[in-house]
Amino acid sequence: MAKRFYLDTAIWRDYFEDRKDNLRPLGEFAFQFLKQCRKRNDFVIVSSAVRKELLDYYSHERTTLIFSNFKDIIIELDYSKEQSAEAFSFWVNGRKKFPFYDILHSIIARDNNSVLITRDRHFEEIGIAECSLPEDNL
Repeated sequence: MAKRFYLDTAIWRDYFEDRKDNLRPLGEFAFQFLKQCRKRNDFVIVSSAVRKELLDYYSHERTTLIFSNFKDIIIELDYSKEQSAEAFSFWVNGRKKFPFYDILHSIIARDNNSVLITRDRHFEEIGIAECSLPEDNL
């Protein structure tokens, strides 16, 4: 059965910019992960929240280009007012402060039965969605 994945904005940037850290080819991991999703007939959720965050780094045209090679496996969706309200409540009332959009990404992933693909360890601390690294899903 096909799985669903929700990629954190940073994973899309890794892929598009072919980013690397000191030891690892982060962009290559993201690219290989997306190729494996296609091979396994899995789906990748792209929310309007991811698009909004990417627009902080790229033009609308470049943002669209990021997804163009994998549009056959991408499901695009908008987040709801309810999801935004839940994220805001979590953000305001939480004992530890996490970025609002990271909370929202977690809620969207959970609500779409998706594994959240991320490198940011604080997503585990948020505790809303199942999290994994791209290279752990090759």
